[in-house]
Amino acid sequence: MTSRERDVLRLVAAGSTNRKIAEELFISPKTASVHVSNILAKLGVAGRGEAAALAHRLRLFAAPAPVSPRPEAVRPGV
Repeated sequence: MTSRERDVLRLVAAGSTNRKIAEELFISPKTASVHVSNILAKLGVAGRGEAAALAHRLRLFAAPAPVSPRPEAVRPGV
Protein backbone atom coordinates (compact mmCIF):
# COMPACT_ATOMS: atom_id res chain seq x y z
CA MET A 1 0.00 0.00 0.00
CA THR A 2 1.36 3.42 -0.90
CA SER A 3 1.83 6.16 1.65
CA ARG A 4 -1.05 8.08 0.03
CA GLU A 5 -3.29 5.04 0.32
CA ARG A 6 -2.36 4.76 4.00
CA ASP A 7 -3.36 8.43 4.41
CA VAL A 8 -6.68 7.71 2.71
CA LEU A 9 -7.26 4.55 4.78
CA ARG A 10 -6.61 6.51 7.97
CA LEU A 11 -9.36 8.93 6.94
CA VAL A 12 -11.70 6.12 5.87
CA ALA A 13 -11.15 4.49 9.27
CA ALA A 14 -12.05 7.81 10.88
CA GLY A 15 -15.35 7.82 8.96
CA SER A 16 -14.53 10.44 6.35
CA THR A 17 -16.42 10.61 3.07
CA ASN A 18 -14.62 10.86 -0.27
CA ARG A 19 -15.38 14.57 -0.29
CA LYS A 20 -13.82 15.05 3.17
CA ILE A 21 -10.82 12.93 2.20
CA ALA A 22 -10.37 15.08 -0.90
CA GLU A 23 -10.52 18.29 1.12
CA GLU A 24 -8.09 16.98 3.73
CA LEU A 25 -5.54 15.70 1.22
CA PHE A 26 -5.98 18.42 -1.42
CA ILE A 27 -7.07 15.99 -4.12
CA SER A 28 -10.26 15.66 -6.17
CA PRO A 29 -13.17 13.56 -4.86
CA LYS A 30 -12.72 11.30 -7.91
CA THR A 31 -9.06 10.70 -6.99
CA ALA A 32 -10.13 9.94 -3.42
CA SER A 33 -12.66 7.45 -4.80
CA VAL A 34 -9.98 5.74 -6.90
CA HIS A 35 -7.70 5.48 -3.86
CA VAL A 36 -10.53 3.97 -1.79
CA SER A 37 -11.27 1.43 -4.54
CA ASN A 38 -7.60 0.46 -4.71
CA ILE A 39 -7.44 0.10 -0.93
CA LEU A 40 -10.52 -2.14 -0.85
CA ALA A 41 -9.00 -4.37 -3.53
CA LYS A 42 -5.63 -4.57 -1.79
CA LEU A 43 -7.23 -5.40 1.56
CA GLY A 44 -9.63 -7.89 -0.04
CA VAL A 45 -12.70 -6.32 1.53
CA ALA A 46 -16.07 -5.38 0.05
CA GLY A 47 -16.62 -1.95 1.56
CA ARG A 48 -15.42 1.01 3.56
CA GLY A 49 -16.79 -0.37 6.81
CA GLU A 50 -14.83 -3.59 6.43
CA ALA A 51 -11.69 -1.63 5.54
CA ALA A 52 -12.14 0.57 8.61
CA ALA A 53 -12.76 -2.43 10.85
CA LEU A 54 -9.68 -4.19 9.51
CA ALA A 55 -7.54 -1.10 10.02
CA HIS A 56 -8.75 -0.81 13.62
CA ARG A 57 -8.37 -4.55 14.26
CA LEU A 58 -4.79 -4.45 12.98
CA ARG A 59 -4.15 -1.25 14.99
CA LEU A 60 -2.81 0.49 11.90
CA PHE A 61 -3.57 3.89 13.37
CA ALA A 62 -3.42 5.26 16.88
CA ALA A 63 -6.79 5.52 18.54
CA PRO A 64 -7.97 9.09 19.03
CA ALA A 65 -7.59 10.45 22.53
CA PRO A 66 -10.76 10.11 24.59
CA VAL A 67 -12.76 13.29 24.89
CA SER A 68 -13.24 14.49 28.43
CA PRO A 69 -16.74 15.62 29.34
CA ARG A 70 -17.20 19.30 29.89
CA PRO A 71 -17.05 20.20 33.59
CA GLU A 72 -20.67 21.38 33.60
CA ALA A 73 -21.74 18.01 32.13
CA VAL A 74 -20.26 16.09 35.05
CA ARG A 75 -22.66 15.83 37.94
CA PRO A 76 -21.35 13.73 40.82
CA GLY A 77 -23.94 11.58 42.52
CA VAL A 78 -26.44 11.72 39.66
